[in-house]
Amino acid sequence: MRLGRWENALRETQESIRLEPNLSQTQSNLAWIQLALNRIDEARTTLEQARAHNMDDYFLRLALYQVALLKGDKEATQQQLAWAAGRPREEDWLLSAQSDTEAYFGRLGKAREFSERAIDSARNADAKETAALWQVNAALREAEFGNAGSARDDAAAALALAPGRHVRSVAALALARAGDTARAEKLSESLNEYSPQDTIVQGYWLPSIHAAIDIAVKNPTRAIEDLQRASPYELGQCEPFQLGMLYPIYLRGQAYLLARQGKEAVAEFQGMIDRRGIVLNFPLGSLARLQLGRAYVLSGDPDIPILKQAKAEFATLQ
Repeated sequence: MRLGRWENALRETQESIRLEPNLSQTQSNLAWIQLALNRIDEARTTLEQARAHNMDDYFLRLALYQVALLKGDKEATQQQLAWAAGRPREEDWLLSAQSDTEAYFGRLGKAREFSERAIDSARNADAKETAALWQVNAALREAEFGNAGSARDDAAAALALAPGRHVRSVAALALARAGDTARAEKLSESLNEYSPQDTIVQGYWLPSIHAAIDIAVKNPTRAIEDLQRASPYELGQCEPFQLGMLYPIYLRGQAYLLARQGKEAVAEFQGMIDRRGIVLNFPLGSLARLQLGRAYVLSGDPDIPILKQAKAEFATLQ
């Protein structure tokens, strides 16, 4: 699952369930895998059966939350949030998930509110590293929405709270996306030094950080080269998150845009949209649609339906 080898993960998890069918975590893993393979109805059935056998934990509830989002079932998403309310070390995961949902749909103010609640909940449970993770997740979101100052502030606050490997990985990417390439480079050097054998750090985070720095300094060719190392892992459920952010794909698309290679950019952003079951409610899934429109404009094809729709919607706002 971490490496993005979803068919292999499915086989191993099915065998695990055959050997021990009553583990909540294994059942929730199966649902996450089914989501990644865009088998949404199968995922819902897996989770419903697990609940019918009295299995329950916050990973299972997170999966239920994501299924409900993909099915457009707002009531079910609220049920998961209600279940988590007041549960130490569980509530914050659902609150942070809701912050991503709010951002996905463009409600940045609400996203900030839920991030703050997630951070406070984790702090109150004495889970400093988790609190820092929700803070740096907010930093990354602010960077992608163009709020560089807020991104830098959130990243600094997260690093001050708990500067572990996971937090530094996300902070470095957030800072690179916010244009603070010097601090991003410094953090990437420390990650490389202290995690030389960590597959996810070396194969996912560092190539993404370096590519983001390259894009910031207008070097798309080098960004595309850097991201070659990430290609075996880019579909993975990148630790420490419970979803696939698809950052290497998004950054590669942006590099192609910067290089004015419209058709290549189209392929990257369309690939993200086609993998909704991996990216789920992470805001890049929504931003990929904006970038896809830009890529179509660059490719010189004016008859793309999504581009026509975007133009029509924009006209109504004038």
